[in-house]
Amino acid sequence: MNILILGAGGREHTIAWKLKQSQTPTQLFVAPGNAGTAAWATNLALSVTDFPAIKQAAIAHEIQMLVVGPEDPLVHGIHDFFLADPALKDIPVIGPQKAAAALEGSKDFAKQFLTRHQIPTAAYQAFTAENVEAGYAFLDSLKAPYVLKADGLAAGKGVLILEDLDQAKTELKNMLLGAKFGAASSRVVIEEFLDGIELSCFVLTDGKNYKVLPTAKDYKRIGAGDTGLNTGGMGAISPVPFADATFMEKIHSRVIEPTIKGLAKDGLPYKGFIFIGLIKVGEEPYVIEYNVRLGDPETEVVLPRLQTDLVALFKAVAEERLDRVSLEIDPRTATTVMSVAGGYPEAYEKGHEIQGLDHDTDSLLFHAGTTLKEGKVCTNGGRVLAVTSFGADYKAALATSYKTLEGISFKDIYYRKDLGFDLN
Repeated sequence: MNILILGAGGREHTIAWKLKQSQTPTQLFVAPGNAGTAAWATNLALSVTDFPAIKQAAIAHEIQMLVVGPEDPLVHGIHDFFLADPALKDIPVIGPQKAAAALEGSKDFAKQFLTRHQIPTAAYQAFTAENVEAGYAFLDSLKAPYVLKADGLAAGKGVLILEDLDQAKTELKNMLLGAKFGAASSRVVIEEFLDGIELSCFVLTDGKNYKVLPTAKDYKRIGAGDTGLNTGGMGAISPVPFADATFMEKIHSRVIEPTIKGLAKDGLPYKGFIFIGLIKVGEEPYVIEYNVRLGDPETEVVLPRLQTDLVALFKAVAEERLDRVSLEIDPRTATTVMSVAGGYPEAYEKGHEIQGLDHDTDSLLFHAGTTLKEGKVCTNGGRVLAVTSFGADYKAALATSYKTLEGISFKDIYYRKDLGFDLN
């Protein structure tokens, strides 16, 4: 089976790795891919939003399934593009259609969906440049800290959590009137702050049926103790130790079930992954956000724990028979530690050779930002390499990942050494 994966990061490398284990013989193509995917797939130098070029590649390589990794092509309608083209319409796409992808493409749309279907979430209001004064007044009504979210996609950088009211008002002005995050912040959602501990829940749905994948907890801040700037993710742990059976039942009944039913009720076609960002406040789950694809680096711990054939799962999604498939999950804990380039998430260098990738290791190495240059694997992004390990618990798994990282090096390599600090 010829499968095309869109994307270039650790998520896509992990998806390719898992698909390659299928009992169904597969030929994989990844666009654009990285040095890791090149080991068992054909990389195609394509932009994930260049739909005409993706069409040409799909026809040329006789693609039989498209798996969409990142959010951009989904929000811009890659699934709809395939459905509308006679040459592509019979190729299953793993990822929602454009109308449903607005759950990630618009924070306001997502909050309206949550409110409409009575799914627990923080109180909020949305504002534009035309009613910025009303935004100031809403901030006055809230207690610190203040949460400001750019409505559109901002590459993971559109959320501000601020302690000072005047600073919050200034940043609201910068976002709405100064286009701080470009078009993404032409509308801003202001939320009440929820105090708790976060986790991620992953659901795979065919639009009617669904399967719940393992939970995960990721670490976004660059510095130890969750300090410093937000990143695309510095590591993840699965399962989440505090998500016991009672709490998971609350997630099922109050969040997952009404989400799936809400999509159907609203006529939002959905075949693919739903990433539900949650926060546990006391003993109650609240939804922070929806993503319409797998998270990164959560994928690097969720898929390795999945023992069910991923090609078979995707076929079941395409054929709307996910209810006939059972999930098998590795009971062990998986952790991943992300190594990043010095200076990330601000300015950083690319093009440095990575040493130690050929050493014997008990870990899985998933490439996030790498490229091949003159036969050598070199850095090609801020987040460079995810090191995933198994263990009886998260401490044992992390110990293995850290041991593996001691044998890997590139210029100014950095990784957090305190993952799991908040789970003790």
